[in-house]
Amino acid sequence: MNELLNFYKGKKVFLTGHTGFKGTWLSRILLLAGADVTGYSLEAPTNPSIFELTNTASQIKSIIGDIRDAEKLKSAMSKAKPEIVLHLAAQPIVRTSYQDPVGTYETNVMGTVNILEAVRETSTVKSFVNITTDKVYKNKEWFWGYRENEELCGFDPYSNSKSCSELVTYSYANSFFTDNASPAISTARSGNVIGGGDYAKDRIIPDCIRAVESGNEIILRNPNSTRPYQHVLECLRGYLMLAKAQHEDKAFAGNYNFGPDDESCVTTGELATLFCTSWGNDATWKNVCEVSAPHEANFLKLQCEKAKNKLQWYPQWGIKQAIEKIVEWEKSVQSGTSAAEVTDQQINEYFGE
Repeated sequence: MNELLNFYKGKKVFLTGHTGFKGTWLSRILLLAGADVTGYSLEAPTNPSIFELTNTASQIKSIIGDIRDAEKLKSAMSKAKPEIVLHLAAQPIVRTSYQDPVGTYETNVMGTVNILEAVRETSTVKSFVNITTDKVYKNKEWFWGYRENEELCGFDPYSNSKSCSELVTYSYANSFFTDNASPAISTARSGNVIGGGDYAKDRIIPDCIRAVESGNEIILRNPNSTRPYQHVLECLRGYLMLAKAQHEDKAFAGNYNFGPDDESCVTTGELATLFCTSWGNDATWKNVCEVSAPHEANFLKLQCEKAKNKLQWYPQWGIKQAIEKIVEWEKSVQSGTSAAEVTDQQINEYFGE
């Protein structure tokens, strides 16, 4: 594992979406690895935010900018001169995409075009990874995992915009990045990520934490929906392994799934039960059926044999341990431990295994 982090020591990395939940955790990993990190993103999307709680802005080159602002993005990347670009910036919430479909497509589709154009104009880039989602696949509600060659056709505006982002990346890879001097181009599709410091609306774990901290019962909309839940460090390690592998050998470029093993593909109800058990204090949940709720898939999981066979990436923390780490993170911060300290501690523990 240290070999992976050692690779990033001194490397110039350009990270979009660095102020978000996943972006902050990824920034902290890269900082601990000794990378030279430039982040480009809107202001932190939540209040509170893990980005602000960890004071990450003071430790990297943090640029507040909109991925839809092509000229500002190109200028920022030109100045940073990165070798590796990791694209996480997105409008990531399904329910928000129903409320603002235009903004979702502008950010997730044209944002991808803009970052790829910036990569085209920056000669130092050797490795580019576009982070999408498990929801890019056309969901047929079958009980086996989707493979990387399955049909892309997300249902809701968020999922569909991410499918479009995949297609944009495919087109650019085959139209503009074809010679030996071109950077390696890949996309990474991860399952539902969970972890300490996620304060987003309409996500199961943040909703659980807000409920129990308020002394309320947890409300579940779809307790029987199955999702590939995994700790955020699992997929982030996958992204870093992929970016490293294709930096060293372009033959590794392509599309990759990063999801949990079957035992961690659980229903929302099972996840909430694990959370309540770990949290204690008589935490409970109940099902409340919504009238005219937006469409959500009932069953979704990924097959990750490609990442396992080509990258030697394997999940480390099962769903029970992931939940325990989230509760540990939250209760440590509540008790006065700094968010940066507990975040870095969990990163060191994970990468030390």
